[in-house]
Amino acid sequence: MVYSFKGYIPVIHESSFVHPLAAITGNVIIGKDCYIGPGAAIRGDWGQIVLEDGVNVQENCTVHMFPGKSITLKESAHIGHGAIIHGANIGRNVLVGMNTVIMDDAEISDESIVGAMAFVKAGTKIPKRSLVVGNPAKVIKQVSDDMIAWKTKGTQLYQKLPAECHESLKPVEPLREVPEDRKKQEALYDTLRDFMNK
Repeated sequence: MVYSFKGYIPVIHESSFVHPLAAITGNVIIGKDCYIGPGAAIRGDWGQIVLEDGVNVQENCTVHMFPGKSITLKESAHIGHGAIIHGANIGRNVLVGMNTVIMDDAEISDESIVGAMAFVKAGTKIPKRSLVVGNPAKVIKQVSDDMIAWKTKGTQLYQKLPAECHESLKPVEPLREVPEDRKKQEALYDTLRDFMNK
């Protein structure tokens, strides 16, 4: 659902996909080829939230901030299932792992990877191409070319997903039996290993 708030109506590029079970509120701007999963809440009630082109915010994520702040998730940022971004800016081609929490005024610089379940304290500045893990989160090493290539390939799958959702996602009644001619899904998608080798 998309909601206006105090006269601010979200702006969502037509190529992006917002699941009907997500909530987009107020001063939110979503660029091209973005995917917003079910259960995601992007609340621009107290400040502006910008998602640049190719960003994905997966299932059950929250993006919000304290009053008077504005934040940006830069191009190709990848926000994993259940993550919380609260008043933090996320750099270009960053991966935020599942169930990670990134607090106010934190800055995650370009091409960094934040591991699953990390807690990034308020005001933390993470340098470009850092691998960050733990609670509290710490930089443990630099992101290699292979690591960022893996991240970029995974994000490309999410950048293709909005068009696939527009084309084929629709509410239906469930089947009561498995059809004999049901196609195996592996035939529809490359495995991640095959995808990475392209």
